Amino acid sequence: MFEKLTEAPDPYILVLMSFGVLIALVAWLPLALRRLPLSLPIVCIGLGVILGAMPWFDFAPSPLDHPEFTERFAEFVVIIALMGAGLKIDRAFGFRSWMTTWRLIFLTLPLGIALIALLAGTWLALPWAIALLLGAALAPTDPVLASDVQVGPPKTGEEDEVRFALTSEAGVNDGAAFPFVHLAIALAASAMTGEPWLGEWLAHNVLWEIGAGILVGYLIGRLFGWITFRIPAETKLVKTGDGLIALSATFVSYGVTETMHCYGFLSVFVTALTFRRASHSHEFHKSMHDLTEQIERISMMVLLLLFGGALMHGLLAPLQLADVVAAVLILLVIRPLTGLIALAGSHSSWHERLTISFFGIRGIGSFYYLAYGLNHIEDASLAPRLWAIVGLVVLLSIFMHGLSVTPIMRKLDRVQGRDPDAEDAVPPPGFQGPASGDR
Repeated sequence: MFEKLTEAPDPYILVLMSFGVLIALVAWLPLALRRLPLSLPIVCIGLGVILGAMPWFDFAPSPLDHPEFTERFAEFVVIIALMGAGLKIDRAFGFRSWMTTWRLIFLTLPLGIALIALLAGTWLALPWAIALLLGAALAPTDPVLASDVQVGPPKTGEEDEVRFALTSEAGVNDGAAFPFVHLAIALAASAMTGEPWLGEWLAHNVLWEIGAGILVGYLIGRLFGWITFRIPAETKLVKTGDGLIALSATFVSYGVTETMHCYGFLSVFVTALTFRRASHSHEFHKSMHDLTEQIERISMMVLLLLFGGALMHGLLAPLQLADVVAAVLILLVIRPLTGLIALAGSHSSWHERLTISFFGIRGIGSFYYLAYGLNHIEDASLAPRLWAIVGLVVLLSIFMHGLSVTPIMRKLDRVQGRDPDAEDAVPPPGFQGPASGDR
């Protein structure tokens, strides 16, 4: 009997136990960390490091060993997060009402890609195609890890200009960065074959994939909105209260769009926005959002556990001193600078501009874009160093933004007339926030 007690635990049983603990943490940690300068992703990475350090538990995941799995799993987490982000935005879509978003997408994103690529091509001495891939992977903000700075669930009123800007930016720029990833792939292929790339890239990767992705997302959002809210009352899906329909809309939108070789990330976010507008104030949106948020948290925690295990087993080993300096510059100089340039002349207050510019959170989307790019580039000799750089940027972002998000957002709430310690932390009646965002 005592001999059995000293035996190493069955890894399968450990996985089941860990998954049970993981689900409990998903439900409990967001409440426990609400007032602490700590975030759920930090805890997840710490748990992954602990699992990776256990000598009797073979937990040594690596994106280099499993490139296809890394791409697909990161892809899954991102599309779930995009559906959740689109469903919880209360503000109606419009050119003027979304002006802050357009500034961030059309100025901050391309400027960020260009500056990171320039830094990588000169300071890090990477080939220019690879430098562009690194820029396209690290410039977009992340819809998964940025939940603490995003708007609240549907109809809660937690949608000041800062939270709206960061939510909508993360929703749009995950699709908007894809043409630059394809440009990096095209340049890498052209360097090896000498074939022309510009016409194909502009016609297919820019015009077709963006345009068709938006159109398909809109049509599928309209279809699911009609099925859910408009068909005869006795068969309305909304009567079931089953939020699984949001998961269905996510997979259908992404699947149809990708089958047509368009940008699925963009399509899913447009589907979510359109679906929300089908019956903007209906309580069913809350059920759909809650389900997607739970799935997003669980899948995010699993991925970050794997990330923590990879860190423990040498993911960052190929780093050079120049890479560390570049990672700090990306987070503390390039993102804030490009954000402030984009918001110059807007009606946002200075503290709003600084907050939006600072919280350029990098995360799961960066993992996906790097994995996708490396899986489509024949020469992967630089993959270990690239994964080390991206891993370091994401790790620094998680800690830097995770430790600062609670005090900064609580201060923002006080400035804007909200009590961050209130149970629901909703704005007072008639709250509009400071005149901001070029509304």
